[in-house]
Amino acid sequence: MFAVTSRVCPLIVGLALLAAACSGGDMDTTAFTGGATSADTPEVVTPEAEAPEDDEAPEAEATDAATTEAASPDADTAADEPTEDPAPLDPRERGVLRNFLGYEFPPAPETPSGPIDQAAVDILEVIWAGLELGGFDGGLVGGLGNTGDARLGWILSDLLRFFAFGDIHDGAISAFEKLTGVRVADDPVAERSSWQSVTDHLIAWDLPAFPRYTDYKARLLTLVEPRWQPFFDDPGADVDWRLVSWGGVYIDDRELGDTNACPRGCIPALDDPAVTDAAGGSWYSDDGIVFAVVINGDARAYPRHMMEVHEMVNDTVGGRRIGMPYCTLCGSAQAYFTDDVPDGAAQPVLRTSGLLSRSNKVMYDLITKSVFDTFTGQAVTGPRREQGVVLNQATVVTTTWGEWKAAHPDTTILAEDGGIGRRYRLDPLRGRDDNGPIFPIGDADDTLGVHDQVFGVVLEDGTPVAFGVTAAVAALQAGQDVELAGVTLRLDGGGVRAVDSAGNELAGHQAFWFAWSQFMGDTLLWQPPP
Repeated sequence: MFAVTSRVCPLIVGLALLAAACSGGDMDTTAFTGGATSADTPEVVTPEAEAPEDDEAPEAEATDAATTEAASPDADTAADEPTEDPAPLDPRERGVLRNFLGYEFPPAPETPSGPIDQAAVDILEVIWAGLELGGFDGGLVGGLGNTGDARLGWILSDLLRFFAFGDIHDGAISAFEKLTGVRVADDPVAERSSWQSVTDHLIAWDLPAFPRYTDYKARLLTLVEPRWQPFFDDPGADVDWRLVSWGGVYIDDRELGDTNACPRGCIPALDDPAVTDAAGGSWYSDDGIVFAVVINGDARAYPRHMMEVHEMVNDTVGGRRIGMPYCTLCGSAQAYFTDDVPDGAAQPVLRTSGLLSRSNKVMYDLITKSVFDTFTGQAVTGPRREQGVVLNQATVVTTTWGEWKAAHPDTTILAEDGGIGRRYRLDPLRGRDDNGPIFPIGDADDTLGVHDQVFGVVLEDGTPVAFGVTAAVAALQAGQDVELAGVTLRLDGGGVRAVDSAGNELAGHQAFWFAWSQFMGDTLLWQPPP
């Protein structure tokens, strides 16, 4: 492993980071430019990051996240029910893979097996030495295109994450096109980020990585943030490192309850926030979106705009300890019981790492430095993985504050300043995701729109079941049953929750369709009545 030197920041950070889209009260670094335009002019893409702490802007017109997507056919329509059109097949079953803008990925290139050639190793060693020592030539990167090994596309993707323009960027694009036969400019995603386009291709193809790829990944990422090193120290880690990328911020490793800003900038978790009763929550608009839980009869609402800033809350509700990550990129707020761990194991304290996996935030446990799969709650590295920890979930209802407090008059809600004396913008993301995902997701299942909201649960046998929220809420409000695979939805304060056939609650949450469908493969999707 290369030692970290003072020359790393001028090379990796100074060249690759522009604009202060991440800057603000707790974020003093600058934001990564997500790629160059076709004219090779850098275009700033706001990464997953904390919002600036400035004067509050006028509240934007609130849109209920529970009513933002259109209904679609369901692949599980019974055979004896007539339909005008057959239900759409999974994109991989159709043999057609497209990104969220409709671009059709070409066939995957052929790849060899076994180690990469020594010539490629020699080039990589020079490049990685250059990353540490202060520079290398873009022509060297372009030379990887002469190896004939398309698996090196993952290395090119990793370099493009940090070099959004210039000769290194150009060399990486040239090498990728030579190795794969792809003309990157044909993909409309490349107009905003060539890195996103290249990585989308690799994910869609599920292109294999070469042996020791993870070693190069670790050497690169720990030059950016040395405190990620423990994530790579577990040889049994259940992590697909091909899909992991930098989210644009650094690790939040502050101790529990620390309200100070991260020295280099991070997405700061909010620990044990101050709360108020429903009457005291009059500071928040009735149209404002909340993520709400009920645990042991204790209801609590977490305003979305505050969660967009912190993206992680450690709290106690109903006598239970919970950690609530909110992945703004996935539109997914989840509530994990962090007091439900093996005997003798310390309770996890959840934090945001600053890394992403296929556009999903990578969370970790501050106590053991173990990484958790944010979407499933399963520990995938470190001592928690060795203990076999899988965090159980509580249902998170996404609705408006007005509807939630009407249904749960005894609810509490976070105090306006979170108990830390902070002012929060009412629209901190300012339309960041309006034009589709800003980080790589690969191919997109087009059964629903990428940012359509679904409510999903996972059955005991591992079967995922999802419901388009807008159509489901409309059907329930019309007095219709909403049921699939033994899962029945019920209204709760303008949102939904799920029960099984015996009336027992099934833990569930909402997410963007692209996120649910990519992390919950072979999901069953409810079809609204005609």
